[in-house]
Amino acid sequence: METILIVEDNRDINLMLAETLIDAGYEVKSIYTGTEGLSEIQNHTYDLILLDIMLPYKSGDEILKEVRSFSDVPVIIISAKDMVGTKIDLLKIGADDYITKPFDLGEVVARIESNLRRAHKQIHINKLFQYKDLSLDDNAKRVTVDDNEMELTAKEYMILELLIKHRGKVFTKANLYESLWQAEYLGDDNAIKTHISNLRTKLKKANPNEEYIETVWGLGYRLCHE
Repeated sequence: METILIVEDNRDINLMLAETLIDAGYEVKSIYTGTEGLSEIQNHTYDLILLDIMLPYKSGDEILKEVRSFSDVPVIIISAKDMVGTKIDLLKIGADDYITKPFDLGEVVARIESNLRRAHKQIHINKLFQYKDLSLDDNAKRVTVDDNEMELTAKEYMILELLIKHRGKVFTKANLYESLWQAEYLGDDNAIKTHISNLRTKLKKANPNEEYIETVWGLGYRLCHE
């Protein structure tokens, strides 16, 4: 089931959108402030985001700029601002679509479906991911460093896949645990630590002169900046 995050401070509009999207077969999470919205995006993965512009504490355009620094998740702006200049500016900084309030719910669902189809098509095309001298072929489930194939366990591959597909994003231990085991994280981080340590050891052996994964103290893990 595809997941959609709604960041909209008007509770009536948020609820209306959520009910419509749930009826359309999506899994939905509703957020009502800008700061909570950005935190949610940083700590969880969604297939698409519906984002209002006028939000408490942090505006939608600020959120969009930050999100585009680490993710290419489709973002549809929903705003009462109907000025052409505003739309152009938001599209330039990374919005995928723009819907003006008041809107037709059928149009919103259609726009979501269109953007998800486009994103899925792009993901299907971009199955080869490059980072430094590391290559991850998601079709063959094959990882090479400087053209030398690495032998990774399934969990090690999944960790590296998450990090390279969401370059720049910090993954908490809870994020990684829930993604790898599809279960609630209860605070036992030994498994994650072990897999990260083993993955780092194999990467270091493949290229002793390069660093690939960094620890963001107090937060989690991400790829090192190139």
